[in-house]
Amino acid sequence: MSEPMLKAVNLQCERGDRILFQGLDVSIVPGTVTRVEGPNGAGKTTLLRILAGLNDSYSGEVLWCGEPRAWHREAFHRNLLYIGHRPGIKPLLTPLENLRSLTSVRRPLSDESLCQALDGTGLHGYHHAQCRSLSAGQQRRVALARLLVSDEPLWILDEAFTALDYHGVAGLEQLLSDHAASGGAVVITTHHDLDLPGMHRLRLGAGEASHEL
Repeated sequence: MSEPMLKAVNLQCERGDRILFQGLDVSIVPGTVTRVEGPNGAGKTTLLRILAGLNDSYSGEVLWCGEPRAWHREAFHRNLLYIGHRPGIKPLLTPLENLRSLTSVRRPLSDESLCQALDGTGLHGYHHAQCRSLSAGQQRRVALARLLVSDEPLWILDEAFTALDYHGVAGLEQLLSDHAASGGAVVITTHHDLDLPGMHRLRLGAGEASHEL
């Protein structure tokens, strides 16, 4: 088995006076999709934000490629693509302008590549429409177009299937499978009944967690 790309050891996180989880160990291995499950309020989004380096309110240790993540923070973020449960789309910009803005921080891409990514999520013909005129599902597709131009090996996705129709769901499931098959890793929360072959499950709830394949 491959060494973990990202590993969390003995994580504990509290919200107010309530423990969300404690004694939690997580190993994210290349070539896998890990679905984080649990009831509302169990800490799924909080865990994803801890794993993505966006929440420091926890105890325990997070390792990147076997060493403390704090030693390699820049390299870690360079290899991470995080998409939160809100699509992060600016309504007055077009899909092309939004995608250009979202990707330019890492590396500039040609408009041709960006348009191909938008087409790949079903947005052909909408490149230059203001996003405020698009449906919630179409706005979600703008955000998910980042996956089609991503070279980051680690994807952390919070409720990525929200507002997608049947074809959008099928396309995203294929993207996740393809990314894992190419050696990448995915950590995802979703209310969609996601059940990919070989998928790992991490269940949160009642201050404890369990793992299964």
